[in-house]
Amino acid sequence: MATLGLIRHGVTDWNKQYRAQGHTDIPLNAEGRRQAELLSERIHSERWHYIYTSDLSRAMETSSIISKANGIEIRIDERLREMDCGQIEGTTEQERVSQWGYGWSKLNLGIESHEAVVKRGRECLADLAKQHSDQNILIVSHGALLSLTLKRLLAHIDIRENLSNTSLTLLHSGEPRWDCSLYNCTKHLTGSPSSFI
Repeated sequence: MATLGLIRHGVTDWNKQYRAQGHTDIPLNAEGRRQAELLSERIHSERWHYIYTSDLSRAMETSSIISKANGIEIRIDERLREMDCGQIEGTTEQERVSQWGYGWSKLNLGIESHEAVVKRGRECLADLAKQHSDQNILIVSHGALLSLTLKRLLAHIDIRENLSNTSLTLLHSGEPRWDCSLYNCTKHLTGSPSSFI
């Protein structure tokens, strides 16, 4: 049984401004880099075999900070990219309403469908779990991709809480369904010394 540690990348300036990021390549800010450092310190005593990351810089930098401190090999998988937000990338909710009206979310603005996001997210996680059975794998990705995929994989669990930056969620592959032993954990940001696994 594979254990997958799902990590949302560290915070960016656009996260702070509530701007849709999508495929736009926004880097971590100083707070985001510090978040990644704190997460890296927390998992230092644990056994993680690989890091798989989105190719966008905010995920790559989060992965790099973890990798350098813990000696874990990084592998890139473009399926872990954030949802493509089309024409709304770079905008806030207020700007979207101003430009397209309150019904903007029902318009064809080139936004990747939730179904497409979930399909690539599920396929990626299933492939990695199969490839790395009986190993511990870190997955560094993005809020929408991880949240949408988790809600589908864990339909038997009532998930309402949004994933925080550098949160870690533990998934365990197996039959007949995936299990989750930890969800959206950010204890490393509050000084908790305990490890995840």
